[in-house]
Amino acid sequence: MTSTSTSTSTSTSPIPVTDRLAAFAAALDWDAVPAHVRAMMPVLMIDVFRAAAVGRDRPWTRAVAQVFGATTGSDSAGVLFSDKRIEPGRAAFINGTAAGGLDWDDSHVAAIIHPGVCIWPAALAAAEISGASGRELLTAVLAGYEVAIRVGMSIQPEHSLRGFQGTPTCGALGAAVASARLFRLPQAGIRNALGIAATFACGLSQFFVSGSDIKRFHAGKAAANGMEAALLARAGLTGPHDAIEGSQGFGRAFSDRFDAATTVKDLGTRFPTEWTSLKPHATSVRMQAAIEGASMLAREGAPMDDIASIELGVHGAMMSKLASPNPVDYQQAQLSTPFAAAMAIALTPGRAGPLALSVDDFATYLDDPAIRDLSARTRCAPDAEVERLTTAEAVPARVTLTMKDGRKLEKFVEHPKGSPKNPINTDEVVQRFAAIATPLFGAGAVQSWLAGARNVEQLDSLAPLFALRAQ
Repeated sequence: MTSTSTSTSTSTSPIPVTDRLAAFAAALDWDAVPAHVRAMMPVLMIDVFRAAAVGRDRPWTRAVAQVFGATTGSDSAGVLFSDKRIEPGRAAFINGTAAGGLDWDDSHVAAIIHPGVCIWPAALAAAEISGASGRELLTAVLAGYEVAIRVGMSIQPEHSLRGFQGTPTCGALGAAVASARLFRLPQAGIRNALGIAATFACGLSQFFVSGSDIKRFHAGKAAANGMEAALLARAGLTGPHDAIEGSQGFGRAFSDRFDAATTVKDLGTRFPTEWTSLKPHATSVRMQAAIEGASMLAREGAPMDDIASIELGVHGAMMSKLASPNPVDYQQAQLSTPFAAAMAIALTPGRAGPLALSVDDFATYLDDPAIRDLSARTRCAPDAEVERLTTAEAVPARVTLTMKDGRKLEKFVEHPKGSPKNPINTDEVVQRFAAIATPLFGAGAVQSWLAGARNVEQLDSLAPLFALRAQ
């Protein structure tokens, strides 16, 4: 979508990227992190738990748990919201699938990844094994975000255009770094974890074209791969010291343009983690502005039955993956900008307050004939102003309705809700977690959990984070 890459690197990078990222992760001092970045981390954690609470009993999560939930070992970690304890890589897989299978997770526009649903599940399992404090957890997770995001920015958008999804590829690197830091590995050990995770990295984007369930468990697999890479590094196994920047390393294997300098620019002084978005709607972060604009027009009085057609002005890079008006299943519906915009037009008049499209909305309305018909009359087109205003933080959109009487109604959204310049604030994150979790776990338990989560930096033991149980 956007890329900080400005040139093609030579066949052998002069920058020791893997080692410098490992050194950064090993030395990161929580007190030296800017206050606003420190304040973000508990908010991102609460949002991941919210997504996991919604996704805990979905068919894809149950399937992963059935396949991978039966093993135990000398080290074990908890499956969220249950008493079950299993091998930590598999716990990370299940918890990552629960959180990441909804498309309702945090996102980074420039890196084109969902970092949290890969990194937090692995880090929580590693923190249990190592007996980490809340402060240690937050420091390790921030290190993981920085590595995943920086590597993502160094290979995008070519990585995505070649058919890879950055969440399971770069996310595995972040999960490995966070886990290795929590295992208290030195710089060399974290470098080995990165090297091992780089060879585990995987994730194709054919689901954008053909549908299927694979995106539902991509984040879980990345969490497991990162955790297992850290466990192997802890056991003394090595990975290439130049696994990211090498002539046959991660950067060049996964992208036609790898910019090593992007991975280490202002490392430790500038934190691109702060550009992370939270999403009101269970869709791609790049679709949020179009949905918001369509909903605003519907709220202002554009009846669905009076619309002849819709044009969505989008970034040109969305055309190959997010522009199909005829989704084949509801995973693909969540990745269809025309379908989501048509849903927003249809559902906004019946909703109190701001619209928030959930995964259940996409399942419920997938075969709705009126929404299908409007989606078929909705087209995406590259928009020069959208492309000019797209940044590392947000992707705008223009929504133009052509009414049956010939009028044209337009809305341009530059900073959609949830993006860094129009954030879902801490209180809103807490409120939407409570709205979802209270019916599942009870009001008292949820308020107690939130008290610990909001002050996780002060926790000597992370046991309170694992206390929620279904009623």
